Amino acid sequence: MPSDDDSLLDDVGPALSRLRRRVGSGRGDLTRNIVLNVVGDAAGQITVGGVAEEMGVAQPVASRAIAACIAEGLLRRVASQQDGRSSLLELTDAGESARRAYATEQRRAFEEITANWDSADRLQFARFLTRYGRDASAWTARGKSEG
Repeated sequence: MPSDDDSLLDDVGPALSRLRRRVGSGRGDLTRNIVLNVVGDAAGQITVGGVAEEMGVAQPVASRAIAACIAEGLLRRVASQQDGRSSLLELTDAGESARRAYATEQRRAFEEITANWDSADRLQFARFLTRYGRDASAWTARGKSEG
């Protein structure tokens, strides 16, 4: 018989899935903002293939999302200094601005969703959620280096 702790831990995955589905923006906006965050958070240079890998999607899917961001003036392609055949991606000023606006929207949603929470609980959850994101990135990176 599963314990209450086991049931709680079993509910984490579906809860994270619901969080992702409940984003206030449209689906295109979500994809756009994921692309902008992947490029903005990249440690160093990033290519279309790198974005696809970080998003966990096929390269053509990432390529279409990136093309839309370029068309909107949010990203630009630049030639790699190490490999002239390779194109790198950079945020434009408009891309940085869109990324900040989305972060502001996310904070506002977080504050509205947790408005009835005790302040200490809200801040502790924010710490845990931020830590979870950081640890998930490290876990993914370890898997890539071991695989």
